Amino acid sequence: MTVHAHPDDESSKGAATCARYVDEGVEVMVVTCTGGEAGSILNPAMDRPEVLADMVGVRRAEMARAAEILGVEHRWLGFVDSGLPEGDPPPPLPEGCFALQPLEVPTEALVRVMREFRPHVVVTYDENGGYPHPDHIRCHEISMAAWEACGDPDRFPDAGEPWQPLKLYYSHGFSKARTVAFHEALLAEGLESPWAEWLERWDASERPDPGTRVTTRVRCEKYFPLRDEALLAHATQIDPNGRWFSMPMEMQQQIWPTEDYELARSLVGDPAQTESLDDGDLFSGVRERVLAP
Repeated sequence: MTVHAHPDDESSKGAATCARYVDEGVEVMVVTCTGGEAGSILNPAMDRPEVLADMVGVRRAEMARAAEILGVEHRWLGFVDSGLPEGDPPPPLPEGCFALQPLEVPTEALVRVMREFRPHVVVTYDENGGYPHPDHIRCHEISMAAWEACGDPDRFPDAGEPWQPLKLYYSHGFSKARTVAFHEALLAEGLESPWAEWLERWDASERPDPGTRVTTRVRCEKYFPLRDEALLAHATQIDPNGRWFSMPMEMQQQIWPTEDYELARSLVGDPAQTESLDDGDLFSGVRERVLAP
């Protein structure tokens, strides 16, 4: 189970890993906490009146198509997008939005889905949310709270039979090392890099490198084309002429063929034995436990 804040997050964070495991016969569920109602239209081709008039419906259809491409099951938690407050000072978040819900409310909703689906592995964001969007941070908070509550029969007794997942990971997709590797490869080929300005502005004191926390790299380069297809399904959010698609696919597959994770919780085995930076498996240790006679 992967838990995300908005529709399109599942396609930009760990989508190739999901596609790999689906191909291997694993049941995979994506949980989306909000409807993405507050998202801006980032693709000029979709900036049309009829799209703006039905953002909720359009984003639901985009999510359905992305889930179909990846082969995953999907559930909405049903909370309202908080938006990304901008300004100095930033405006207050909208009343009733996901980030302002009492923690127990979305936690119970996630526990209910976890107990229904019964995942062995859960993937979510770290305490910084991947980036400091209030919904991403809330997504982390409810994922951790649900991990603690899911197997406890005294917590949320009306939310289904208790179930304890065995491993929980944070997804880390934007390490500095990966960005530098892509940047330098493009320059070496005489191509323009879209990452130059971003790297120049990278302040380690304000933006710690999540790559230093990675424990597990999952090889999934075979599924990068499916990842991109799922991304493009989110047509309001993804510009096909944007940064995501500036690097040739073959170059991506050769230079950084993995998606990267940090093991945050484990009830199986010794992480020194289960985790790998070369050819990791999110189910290492889990398979041995579940398949044991």
